[in-house]
Amino acid sequence: MAMRRAVTRTLPRAAAARSFSSMAPAQQPTLVSTLPNQLRIASESTGGETATVGMWIDTGSRYETDANNGVAHFLEHLAFKGTSKRSQLQLETEIENMGGHLNAYTSREQTVYYAKVLKKDVPQATELLSDILTNSTFSQAAVERERDVILREMEEVESITEEVIFDMLHECAYVGTPLARTILGPVANIKSISAEDIKSYIGTHYTAPRMVFAASGAVEHDQLVDLAAEHFGGVQSEPPPGAVWEDAPSLFTGADVRDFNDDMETAHFALAFEGLKWTDPDIFSLMLCQSLLGTYDAKKSGGELTSAKLASDLAKLDAGVKLMQPFCTCYTDTGLFGVYFEMAMAKKEHVDDTIGTIQEELVALTTGTTDDDLATAKANLKYNLMMQMDGTSPNAEEIGRQMLVYGRRMSLAETFARVDAIESADVTRVAEKIIWDQEVSFAAIGPNLKYAYDINGLRRGTFWHRM
Repeated sequence: MAMRRAVTRTLPRAAAARSFSSMAPAQQPTLVSTLPNQLRIASESTGGETATVGMWIDTGSRYETDANNGVAHFLEHLAFKGTSKRSQLQLETEIENMGGHLNAYTSREQTVYYAKVLKKDVPQATELLSDILTNSTFSQAAVERERDVILREMEEVESITEEVIFDMLHECAYVGTPLARTILGPVANIKSISAEDIKSYIGTHYTAPRMVFAASGAVEHDQLVDLAAEHFGGVQSEPPPGAVWEDAPSLFTGADVRDFNDDMETAHFALAFEGLKWTDPDIFSLMLCQSLLGTYDAKKSGGELTSAKLASDLAKLDAGVKLMQPFCTCYTDTGLFGVYFEMAMAKKEHVDDTIGTIQEELVALTTGTTDDDLATAKANLKYNLMMQMDGTSPNAEEIGRQMLVYGRRMSLAETFARVDAIESADVTRVAEKIIWDQEVSFAAIGPNLKYAYDINGLRRGTFWHRM
């Protein structure tokens, strides 16, 4: 989701944007090597005394089935519960003694294991990650113990309404296709997944060509290649015989889902169009559309003064809007572009006004944007892209993700050049392709949802009648 840059108010808005857009921060080259088993090593030596090393794997919940949905996340939990060389206590003690940080996460398309450690501990951290990824025991006893932990985590996630609303959005945006599945999976699956299910999933999806060993910070590429060859050189290049999986496309559907809950004080909404995949040539133009919409938070003052018209209009509307954040979510074959917002539900006209204002400004993107607004949006986008690389762990995250989705690391200089080359006509063209008279998906949870437009009303809000 977009974040607003703190613009120095002593400069005219356009001048501030231009001064930023001319900057291409110095960046160390990304060195890439490939092992015989096709596992890739990608690193940036940025100096300092700490480093982040990790494995980015091209698999997640979209590569599961209805029967084993949740297995990728279950596996992530079990990875730290002991290996053939180390018990869970030994794993925890070893990383603690290094003063390091070990973490993992699962998304719809990627699974990641990484460690942030001191420079001298990079070899030890690499060996430890290898032990976790290649020697975990996955005993049935550990599986049984972890079920309750995951079920409790599911209850915690259910209390985070923003998490719930985006799962609901994916469910109605990609009905019946892989991206509709949640990362945690259904309760019935968590109660039935076995150690054999987990081992089968690893054998099928944890193959070397789908893995990138990424590192950033106080690292030396040649050392990393040697370490990867020693500890990951034996990872299989292909799934074992009989292990097959279908890389099914996820198809966008115009639909809506609503969870009526009048006990809640705040209503949460997500309105989305089908966006673009990571590798679409127009992806940066769509990201600029996101920046042009701006963000609004009622807890912060000055919202009505922002240059982004949607954020300014919502600040002036006085309709109980608490938060508005546009989003541009990308996957390998599709994406979601839209707006998430929260509001205190009171009167029907407030709901009408809020949804109408949001859709009005979304459609307005298809009619053109000024050069000044475009320059400001470019500055905001560049700032956000830079913040995604602020630190060894975020930078390693960008390296790993880009290697999986692009097959290479896109430098900041190239990224900035692509953004700078975008003209107002490009933004208009892309906005029209994504928004004008297109299907929408809509998810809502909270009180008084009867006041929100039905799917036909939302669909009519995607265009204007032109004379």
